[in-house]
Amino acid sequence: MSIDDPLTLLGGLTAAQFMRRHWQRKPLLVRGAIPGIKPLLDRKRLFQLAQRDEVESRLVARDKGNHWRIQSGPFGPRALPPLSRPGWTLLVQGMDLHQPEVARLMRQFRFVPEARLDDVMISWASDTGGVGPHFDSYDVFLLQVEGRRRWRIGRSNDLSLRTDVPLKILEHFEPETEWVLEPGDMLYLPPRYAHDGIAEGACQTYSIGLRAPSRGELARELLQRVSDDALDQAGNGLYRDAGQLATTEPGAIPAALQSFARDAVADALRTPMVLDRALGEYLSEPKPNVWFDVRPAPSTLRGVTLDARTRMLYDDRHVYVNGESWEASGRDATLMRRLANQRQLGARDLARATDAARGLLISWCEAGWLQEGTVQP
Repeated sequence: MSIDDPLTLLGGLTAAQFMRRHWQRKPLLVRGAIPGIKPLLDRKRLFQLAQRDEVESRLVARDKGNHWRIQSGPFGPRALPPLSRPGWTLLVQGMDLHQPEVARLMRQFRFVPEARLDDVMISWASDTGGVGPHFDSYDVFLLQVEGRRRWRIGRSNDLSLRTDVPLKILEHFEPETEWVLEPGDMLYLPPRYAHDGIAEGACQTYSIGLRAPSRGELARELLQRVSDDALDQAGNGLYRDAGQLATTEPGAIPAALQSFARDAVADALRTPMVLDRALGEYLSEPKPNVWFDVRPAPSTLRGVTLDARTRMLYDDRHVYVNGESWEASGRDATLMRRLANQRQLGARDLARATDAARGLLISWCEAGWLQEGTVQP
């Protein structure tokens, strides 16, 4: 994908223009972002997926008295309300992990770094269905796929939530603009932009969501991972205090011991590569409900494609696959970065692979992370 070619998906903007003008700045409405789009899975298939334990799903419903309820799946065949009942929504998360066509749709948004892409949630709503006025802490692309949905949006400084409902619904919502989206239309919203979508008749909306870890979340995850290597980085030298004087305050922690502890932590974090590797492993880790089927190792490789559930990233020193890391340099690094960017390698690419790289790719096939063969983009 060239970031300088006009994209119908972005209303004629190039990816570079969109990122400069709209990304995390202001909304963008695109009429006909994907002309002629049809649901990538029908209602029956979506409802079947919501019955599975490994698929995250939720039911949000509002009755005539404006009372809200939320229920988590899986949902049995008769657990969902009748299609004719208004005011309910089925939300099915991570559809790119379970439907190859949805995974291909998500790849159209890879002008955003893979480390920021999260998943595709499909929302099926009966007439007047929605989840109430709310805001997301991350960027989102809202693609209308079937039926019509009315979106009201507004930049709100008051993000306080109602305390009388089981959902995160804004207590004060003042819409500034509203549009009705038809199939193929798309609305981009930056983080914390208040919005409320209401179905006009039965409809299906795809939400391409982004991940935005908080500083606290990152700090916790990275420190936990770095702690595994702390002994190697900080060493195992013992605390010494030959100059310690007799004390009349035995409960006080010695300042020298505090300094020793600070230095130990600083030594553990001193090598930038340690934190970089921890970050790459964290960002590439699959969701908790994802697992892979081990299969026999292929004897030869003529082409490989990353499994839709596989997350692969890289930096200057490492490649990261599904929460694990490998150092890579030279020709092998070029090959692995191509795989991460294109999500597949053809026979010509593999012909240039070293024995070590081919052995690694074969082990990934055996783990179920890679599929043999290549597919059309």
